[in-house]
Amino acid sequence: MVSRSGVRWAAGVMSAVCLVLLLGPSAPSGGVPLAKPLPFDAAEEVVPDRVGTWNICNPCGGGHNFGRATEIATYAPQVIGLQEACVRDVEQIRRYLEEVYGLVYRVEYGSVLRNWNRCGGLPWRPGGFGQAILSAAPMTDRVSVEYPDGGSEDRGFLAVTTLVAGRPVRVFNTHLAERRQAPVRARQVKVLAAEVVRHDRAIVLGDFNSVPHAPELGPMWALATDTDPGCRPSTATGGTCAATTDWNSRFDYVFLRGISARTHRVRPSPYSDHHVVYTDLDQG
Repeated sequence: MVSRSGVRWAAGVMSAVCLVLLLGPSAPSGGVPLAKPLPFDAAEEVVPDRVGTWNICNPCGGGHNFGRATEIATYAPQVIGLQEACVRDVEQIRRYLEEVYGLVYRVEYGSVLRNWNRCGGLPWRPGGFGQAILSAAPMTDRVSVEYPDGGSEDRGFLAVTTLVAGRPVRVFNTHLAERRQAPVRARQVKVLAAEVVRHDRAIVLGDFNSVPHAPELGPMWALATDTDPGCRPSTATGGTCAATTDWNSRFDYVFLRGISARTHRVRPSPYSDHHVVYTDLDQG
């Protein structure tokens, strides 16, 4: 007997081989890469009650997109928010997810920058940079907001309505100002919280560049709870709260409002200095 994950991997290999032959050098890096075998415990298909967040940059650039697609395919969340995402990179990741691993995701973008140095393109038509949300279900009511003060770089949030665990929910994805800019983050959180509070059921994903006990996160903690039970406003650095970065800080969160979590996982990745954070939600 061959498991569904084995069938999916084998189909991905055959698909990739055919695409390499058909597309040749016109495809990125000479064609679609061959499928990497997924871990034995990888999800066999999209998990309908799973959501995740991942800051995918640093290392930046398209050379890591196949590895990033493999990471997402391993956990196969229903919804995942990506930060520091170039539109071109996300499109390539989606292509690999579908053509190599058989996972089809829709996308909405919350670009806050048009940046040639970061995202390529022509100098007069640079690529979009910011947030992206991938969802296996359709998304509606997209809103993209740039914070009035981004700090050293423009920042914002993206919001959509989609299905998670078969029920509609408002999903937010954000990236706050850099680590040394706490006053700016405090103003940004107030803008974000004013939108989150309007929804009884909400999931807030993102890189908040703040540890749990940072004062600027106060408005978020007043509205929602992080899915890691060890992460609370009273958590001191290095406590039971799992780090989500290579420098052992907790910066990445899955905040839930009106929803509860069953599991919480943090998985380091060689394709970013931020870890993949995902959680499975209660379906009640």
